[in-house]
Amino acid sequence: MSTPRHTFAQLCAAVTAALPVLLAAPAAVAAPQAPPPPSAIGGERLGLPGVQVNPLTGAPALPTDLTGQSWIVSDATSGDVLAAYNPHLRLPPASTLKILFADTVLPKFDRNAVHRVADEEIQNIGAGSSLVGIKENLDYRVEDLWRGVFLSSGNDAVHVLAHMNGGIQPTVNEMQARAEALQARDTKVISPDGYDMDGQLSSAYDLSLFARSGLRNPDFRGYCATRDAMFPGAVDKNTGQRGSFGIANTDRLLGKYPGLIGVKNGTTTNAGSTFVGAAERNGRTLLVTVMHPASYQKVYDETAELLDWGFAAAGKVQPVGRLVDEQQAGGEEPTGQAGGAAGAPAPPPHPSPTAGRAAAGPAGDDGPGPGTWTAVLVGAVVAAGAVVALRRRASGRAGG
Repeated sequence: MSTPRHTFAQLCAAVTAALPVLLAAPAAVAAPQAPPPPSAIGGERLGLPGVQVNPLTGAPALPTDLTGQSWIVSDATSGDVLAAYNPHLRLPPASTLKILFADTVLPKFDRNAVHRVADEEIQNIGAGSSLVGIKENLDYRVEDLWRGVFLSSGNDAVHVLAHMNGGIQPTVNEMQARAEALQARDTKVISPDGYDMDGQLSSAYDLSLFARSGLRNPDFRGYCATRDAMFPGAVDKNTGQRGSFGIANTDRLLGKYPGLIGVKNGTTTNAGSTFVGAAERNGRTLLVTVMHPASYQKVYDETAELLDWGFAAAGKVQPVGRLVDEQQAGGEEPTGQAGGAAGAPAPPPHPSPTAGRAAAGPAGDDGPGPGTWTAVLVGAVVAAGAVVALRRRASGRAGG
């Protein structure tokens, strides 16, 4: 005949044997994991090192002689990223930062407005800066100043427009706010003209965001596509007549690469050469950004190669990410108005990478869902409760 103590021991042994089965069951499916790190803006693959491309049958091979430390090929209308190499690598942007300056300031002033330049507006420009040749105490139309920015990459023109906008630092602050609205998280603005400054950084991804936004403005598109223009000069002391002189776009692909729209080149000691180029072919507009290749000329050669590849690869590669849409003021949702130069609305933003994970089946990589973990937890609690109840029951019998 079993004693109460013996019965208790048997029950405890049975429950103890069952507990490992209950508690080990989740481990057989997947152990709990810490939340994954935040995804790179535009998609997880854009945060990975090295070349990212997803070719389909018949896709052309990427160029093999690329030397840029970072590059990206994207569709300006849809925002699809066709291929990329370290697109979020933060590097000095040189004068390609003027794209963000123009996207921020250009809409503020009538192109036909006239401004008389004060001496202080063209002071404190970095040594060795590119200049268009603005003189103090002379009048300039706003459109002339913008030609000085886009064609000659004139830091003097940038400084005048920044002073018109309230000053250098307020303009820098506005540019930073604009970058944040565009979700350009790699960019830190220190100077409005892109002149080498400690801590001033951007990325190929961010520069593509700036160009995509700027190209929606017809004036921006017109200025960056202008090959040459006449710029107001000094006043002739003898005749009292004001002269002019010719300026030419420093973009070496403009007029040479078929369908090239522009956008902006840049070269400084720290940045090396950078270039953002947009080209249109058969109704498709592509953006290519190349940062810090092996030499000055290579920034153009490699941009042309990547544009060639992009047009040939259209429809033959799966996107590896996307250029995100601008955020609404004070909100987290994109505006949905991030289309091409014609202003066509972009497609709805792609779902979050985490969307639908709770419903994922066993074939997914996300482990058991919340329902599974709840059942396991309940089972463990029930088992533990049984042990306690049996202990109390046996204790009552033994001490009666």
